[in-house]
Amino acid sequence: MSFSISRDGITVEGDKMTDVFKELADLQEVFSIGQCGKCKCPDIQYVVRKDNDDNEYFELRCKNYKCRAKLAFGQHKKGGGLFPRRKDKDDNWLPDGGWVRWDKDAGKEV
Repeated sequence: MSFSISRDGITVEGDKMTDVFKELADLQEVFSIGQCGKCKCPDIQYVVRKDNDDNEYFELRCKNYKCRAKLAFGQHKKGGGLFPRRKDKDDNWLPDGGWVRWDKDAGKEV
């Protein structure tokens, strides 16, 4: 038996209902974010950056020129799926749902 479900213009298929559920959960975690966590602007953009070593960095960016916050995504070691980074390197929850912007006075992202 095979399952197929379409939601928000995305179709997911799988051999088992649990496979479809897992796929939808992964997609929803990344693609259901509808506004900036800092300024609540709905005008956000998906961005993929590359560094000099061709490492890829996945982000959402706020297009409000007064805000310009970003939400970084990490990549699962197995399977390559993405997840929003909502904690800092010390495993503490970040404010604003993980959305950060550069603070030139502090010399870091806040």
